[in-house]
Amino acid sequence: MIHKQSYLFLLCAMVIIISSCGEKKNQQAQGPPPAVPVTIVEATSTDAVYYDEYPGIVTPLNEINLTAQVSGYVTGIYFKDGQKVSKGQRLYSIDAEVYNANYQQAVANLQVQETNLLKSQKDAERYHELDKHDAVAKQQVDYADAAFQAAQKQVAAARANVAAVRSNVKFAGISAPFSGTIGISQVKKGTAVVAGQTVLNTISTDNPIAVDFTVGQKEIYRFVQMQQDKPNKQDSTFTIAFGEDVYPYPGKISLIDRAVDPQTGTIKTRLVFPNDKGMLKAGMNTTVRVKNSASTNSTIIPFKAVTEQLGEFFVYVVGDSNKVSQRKVRLGNQTGANVIIKDGLKPGEKIAVEGVQNLHEGTVITTAPPQAPPAKKG
Repeated sequence: MIHKQSYLFLLCAMVIIISSCGEKKNQQAQGPPPAVPVTIVEATSTDAVYYDEYPGIVTPLNEINLTAQVSGYVTGIYFKDGQKVSKGQRLYSIDAEVYNANYQQAVANLQVQETNLLKSQKDAERYHELDKHDAVAKQQVDYADAAFQAAQKQVAAARANVAAVRSNVKFAGISAPFSGTIGISQVKKGTAVVAGQTVLNTISTDNPIAVDFTVGQKEIYRFVQMQQDKPNKQDSTFTIAFGEDVYPYPGKISLIDRAVDPQTGTIKTRLVFPNDKGMLKAGMNTTVRVKNSASTNSTIIPFKAVTEQLGEFFVYVVGDSNKVSQRKVRLGNQTGANVIIKDGLKPGEKIAVEGVQNLHEGTVITTAPPQAPPAKKG
């Protein structure tokens, strides 16, 4: 029984060996996989000018909300929406007649109190003169002195009231705090407003105007150097674009914020641009273009040679025996059909451009065009 089982085991082993040899012969007969046809190019160096781009927003250098400082009704509007206004120009009035009347009343009350003060002063002086001759009771002298002191306090209170009402009269007329452009009024004549709550309008400067954007903390040194080298110079280093349209006037770097945002690792930077024609409006989204100031040439390749995997970028570099290897690269700006390679590739290295979708690590390539299969007879 044991002998029979051994015989069956040897028989199965021989079958397995024979079948594996057959498969090996088939594989040898088939040969290695055919080379993948591709088009290759050589990475080149270029000194072409390109720009680093950042999202930015147009921001006024000075902007303020005009808020009612007294309660009442809007009785006058002295401008047109969206017009240029000058510093000190009258813009709104709120119950001006009422506050003027209150002021006149306060002044009149002050005059009455000053008259009472003068009377009480003379009474006190008269009683003190009589007291010298023992012609009046001491109690009367004390009453006169008390009345004089009370009159003095009433005059002080009346003067304080005049100052308060005068402030209300001043606040009832709202003027432009600086020269700029005023927006669309949020109130109309007859609108009831509340002191410290109702926003009447917004006024902002627009020439020059700022553009704010953020840069990574690794770029702070570069921007600080540009700020120090060109503190007041406007050239083509800083420009902005709206889609394909580039704003015709360059800007200059104005300031770099005091600290890096610890959550994003970025810092706010501000550029200033002339805006004589009013083409830039506060709140516009734009693209900040910063000319690259690198002194060395850059490596450039066709953009279609780049493949992306999980947010990382790769190219296939041709090596020995026409085998390709996948290499990670760091991209710069795209210039037309080409792209700048910041890291990972050197000028002179050959990379695959056409047919990269059929490649993987170690694939053998050929630059010959693929041959068509022979036509069938009959």
